Amino acid sequence: MTTPNEEKNTIWLTQEAYDRLQAELDHLRGPARQEIATKIAEARDEGDLRENGGYHAAREEQGKSEARIRQLEDMLRRAEVGEQRADDGLVESGMVVTIKWAGDDDTESFLLGSREMLGLDASVDIDVYSPQSPLGAAIVGKKAGDTATYEAPNGREVTVEIVDAKPYVA
Repeated sequence: MTTPNEEKNTIWLTQEAYDRLQAELDHLRGPARQEIATKIAEARDEGDLRENGGYHAAREEQGKSEARIRQLEDMLRRAEVGEQRADDGLVESGMVVTIKWAGDDDTESFLLGSREMLGLDASVDIDVYSPQSPLGAAIVGKKAGDTATYEAPNGREVTVEIVDAKPYVA
């Protein structure tokens, strides 16, 4: 089990999500990189680079691809791969957490983790909060009935009550 401090730097992923991200990284490092290099070379051969829209578009595509490669490398380096989290009510990455804001009876549920955990299913409509976010950091390690206070981006102290924490099921 990770400590709350280690949890803040860890991205929890199922084996399926990890494999999907690794495949994306392999594609970006290999065939996609080569394809972009070919586009740049072909556009460069067209002449004047200052007014060459194809060249600038290919260079922009290359920049975005390299940024995604760095993001994937970082995520996979910090990934903790495992099966579905235990249904023990403990708030940790990989859980759907339901909270209630202090002074309000309405509840809000969200996935504590990374958007990559959701996979490619665009029909999943759930907010995702990172364990590194102010709210996420405040609730990691808590259980139903516990309260947590954190500082919101506007500087105000916000208190929430943990109502429930259940494993996310894709």
